[in-house]
Amino acid sequence: MQHEEIDLINEEEHSTTELIVPDGQRPKQLLIMPIQNRPFFPAQVMPVLIKHGDWSETLKQVSQTDHQMLALFYSEEFDRDQAFNPEVLPKTGCMVRVHQVKESDEGDVQFIAEGIERVQIESWVRKEHPYLANVSYPGEPVGETKEIKAYAMALISAIKEMLPINPLLSEELKDYLNRFGPNEPSPLTDFGAAITTAPAPLLQEVLDNVELLPRMQKTLALLKKELDASRLHSEIAEEVNRKISKHEREFFLREQLKIIQRELGVAKDDKTADMEEFQSRLKGKTLPEAVEKKLKEEMQKFSVLEAGSPEYGVTRNYLDWITQMPWGITGTDKLDLAQARKVLNKHHDGLDDVKDRILEFLALGAFKGEISGSIILLVGPPGVGKTSIGRSIAECLSRPFYRFSVGGMRDEAEIKGHRRTYIGAMPGKLVQALKEAEVMNPVIMLDEIDKMGASYQGDPASALLETLDPEQNVNFLDHYLDLRLDLSKVLFICTANTLDSIPSPLLDRMDVIHLSGYLAQEKLAIAKHHLWPRQLERAGIKRSQLKITEPALKKVINDYCREAGVRSLDKSLAKLVRKSVVELLDDPTKNISLGLKAIPTLLGPARFREEQTLSGVGIVTGLAWTSMGGATLPVEANSIHEQNRALKVTGHLGDVMKESAEIAFSFISSHLGKYGGEESYFDKRFVHLHVPEGATPKDGPSAGITISTALLSLALGKAPKTKLAMTGEITLNGYVLAVGGIREKLIAAKRQGITEVILPEECRGDFDELPEHVRDGLTVHFVRHFDEVAKLAFD
Repeated sequence: MQHEEIDLINEEEHSTTELIVPDGQRPKQLLIMPIQNRPFFPAQVMPVLIKHGDWSETLKQVSQTDHQMLALFYSEEFDRDQAFNPEVLPKTGCMVRVHQVKESDEGDVQFIAEGIERVQIESWVRKEHPYLANVSYPGEPVGETKEIKAYAMALISAIKEMLPINPLLSEELKDYLNRFGPNEPSPLTDFGAAITTAPAPLLQEVLDNVELLPRMQKTLALLKKELDASRLHSEIAEEVNRKISKHEREFFLREQLKIIQRELGVAKDDKTADMEEFQSRLKGKTLPEAVEKKLKEEMQKFSVLEAGSPEYGVTRNYLDWITQMPWGITGTDKLDLAQARKVLNKHHDGLDDVKDRILEFLALGAFKGEISGSIILLVGPPGVGKTSIGRSIAECLSRPFYRFSVGGMRDEAEIKGHRRTYIGAMPGKLVQALKEAEVMNPVIMLDEIDKMGASYQGDPASALLETLDPEQNVNFLDHYLDLRLDLSKVLFICTANTLDSIPSPLLDRMDVIHLSGYLAQEKLAIAKHHLWPRQLERAGIKRSQLKITEPALKKVINDYCREAGVRSLDKSLAKLVRKSVVELLDDPTKNISLGLKAIPTLLGPARFREEQTLSGVGIVTGLAWTSMGGATLPVEANSIHEQNRALKVTGHLGDVMKESAEIAFSFISSHLGKYGGEESYFDKRFVHLHVPEGATPKDGPSAGITISTALLSLALGKAPKTKLAMTGEITLNGYVLAVGGIREKLIAAKRQGITEVILPEECRGDFDELPEHVRDGLTVHFVRHFDEVAKLAFD
């Protein structure tokens, strides 16, 4: 009857039917339950948690059977809260005996599953809850070969190695030994796979393998991987514990040492040590009354603050800054003019006018007994030595030198500091300079002052007004310190490339010194005495190994480096040294001498060509100032046709120069008869005025008389003198106005072989200040009106 009852189980009677197992036989039908995470093995005894769902009915029916058995199959896509597809179950599962079923208030069910043996589904009896299937049991392998025994010994050895690393496995091993003998290879293999943390698909492969030898091979591989991972994890954990233990030990020992030292009176806590350090810094300093009062308040507050308080760090940093300031400490100036002249000549060739101006400044300080309240502004093109002159001034006075660039600065807090209410607040650059210099009268250089910006964070140029004004910087206020500082004894040196972008109120507070650039002779001296020796020293080359001739240096200066400064010259010499080093590496005993022929080979084609002096009717040579020092500027005028009166101007000219052309055209048109020309010449003529090299932008109020002379030459049909150049602005009434850049323009004229120059009368003083070697070989005429220009140009 019992066999018949098993065969007659159907879906309609599932609520009351029980699975009855005869003694000594396995059930032919089993209720099926999917599990997540990993497959269940016959050698396992593990708790299984079932979240709320329809599976409680399955466990209820299992409890009503005599055998209390259930088939567990691993399912990747299984969701306990929803129905699953029975067709996706793997080939092999595990028959388990269910023990100690418990249900929580939330509907969760937990039971202990005892793995019995492998089971496979033959056919489905019911494909809905509770799932029921006809099952078969793959036969366990029988017999033991030497190979199986060897693998079993290897498995036992691997499991023994894992026990010390993972002590939790000892409890699972006890459960296994209570159910199986140590010499049973099949359950041993399943147990070995079950204790690993291998991915579920690999474990399912072991479960699907009924043949013992392939199963043992797979399990041994999984155990070896697990053992390697466990060893690595154990080593990492030991290393971490070792470091933590070492740090803890050091911490406790330090704390004990502090307590012992404090008891013996040989040490103090951190706060006491900081306070004593702050007090010791004030020795020898003369604090103003306001500073002393503020310091006492902050020290009192610091003494009652807890070390863990946020205010503790803020107060400590403030005291750190305020006690390091050189209150009342000033350095002694070394006002020796002879020594100052030696220092300036040692570091700089040329710039005699600048040196004289600096010596005058130092002489005034020597006469007065101190140098204070002075702000020097060095203006000049890049590379002329503005920063190095500042260093030389500091060396002349034996004062500390501090430099910082204000180029691109947009935040006024860089000058005046941040307020202490901000996180990460710091004092301004001036306070940092005084701290580093350790005196109240250093030389502070503000580089690139013409390149400051402004933003929503403030205007640094306006903040500098208080800094650089001798009437105000006696009481300069830094926002971080919130104390008045006396900056009147500081010597400020500012540098700029141009005055145009410096605000007028700021420029008004500074004493301007112009550095107009170097002559070719001065560049040659600088290269010989400073640049070339410095490049050899940097490269580690002896002077006997690498030499350069003077003609070669002149070629580098004239053909590659015509800029006002010497930075480009320094780079070119560095390139010569680098290329020569390659040769020296091939033959260290070789001595190289660089001559004229070597320069084009090493530096490539010349950057500057010889400027052509154009001549003829309507062509006049003008003089122009550029950032590279100066150049000749030929101006051409020509008549295109006589159909209408017009003036066309080309050559990439700026607005100022276009206005000069229009003024010159109007003046010559209205005064042509005065200079011997036909008065109606320009009435119906289309005149084209061109300044060659149109790709180069040109602008400035210095081409007025040049353009006027070119137009007059066109109208008279007469070419002006050769070897003649001129510069100056003109008015509508023919008066000649002063222009700048006289030094650079005359240098360009001499380089071009020009012997006669016309300058405005108002520039006579600039000409007289030029060095003698610049004026030599030039015939200079000073004019007030264009009448004089016309006489000189056309005899």
